[in-house]
Amino acid sequence: MLSKGEKIANGFIVFFLLLLCFSMLYPFWNCVVIAFNEGLDTVLGGITFWPRKFTLENMKFVLQDPRILHAFGITVARTVAGTFLSIVVTSVMAFGLSRPELKYRNKYMTLALITMYFSGGMIPTYILIRDLGLRDTFWVYIIPGALNVWNMIIFRSFFSGIPKELVEAAMIDGANWYDIFLRIIVPVSLPVFATLALFTAVGQWNSWFDATLYVSNPNLMPIQNILNTILNSSTMREMMSKLPGSAANAMKSSQVTSRSISLATMLVATVPVLAIYPFVQRYFVSGVMLGSLKE
Repeated sequence: MLSKGEKIANGFIVFFLLLLCFSMLYPFWNCVVIAFNEGLDTVLGGITFWPRKFTLENMKFVLQDPRILHAFGITVARTVAGTFLSIVVTSVMAFGLSRPELKYRNKYMTLALITMYFSGGMIPTYILIRDLGLRDTFWVYIIPGALNVWNMIIFRSFFSGIPKELVEAAMIDGANWYDIFLRIIVPVSLPVFATLALFTAVGQWNSWFDATLYVSNPNLMPIQNILNTILNSSTMREMMSKLPGSAANAMKSSQVTSRSISLATMLVATVPVLAIYPFVQRYFVSGVMLGSLKE
């Protein structure tokens, strides 16, 4: 039986957590509301929890612009390819460095750690990207981020905690290192693979600075850079003149505005990432529980 003081404390904790959740969820919900509200009506203010004048014109404007759809495809492609290559390269290197049989593995690890604290700088990196022929190519989004040292350290720590008896039993059965990694290490390490893959994918999805530095071809711009362009009202008027007739008419009739379009684009760019979380949530829980188990 809880005392009066404990009930008051529990009530305060619940109230604080609800307030915290509301403070985090409401800004996103307000973006959704404005994205589905008429642009001219939004300018008047007072839009809080529900659209005052519901409309789909904002979403039509976004989805009918071929540049936004193309940029969305570039972002999806770089996220899938970049995440896959990064997880493969990083996990393979981490597995090698986790094996005590590897000679000079501590020296290799030291060299990898140095890159976390020291970099060549923006200009030398730009010169390297240019000399490698990656500038204004899709691969500039993929190859430079193929190895993530921080993720490699996490992989290595996880692999080192796997019972050595599993590897020894596989070697006795005649398995080579490729079989051991693919058939034993990867299935056992699914929580860390899923977690780091999600973090890498979110980083790729939200990335925009590399495109700003190394890409001048508008056909290679990801959605985040296009969103930044939309936020510029002067560019918005230029975009309006190049849009299909229905979208241009909607803009001219003030059914959509720069703010409503920018929030609609943010919604389109954000929802796919949010949709992934429910599918990997169980791996987060598994990863936490596995870290607490001892042989």
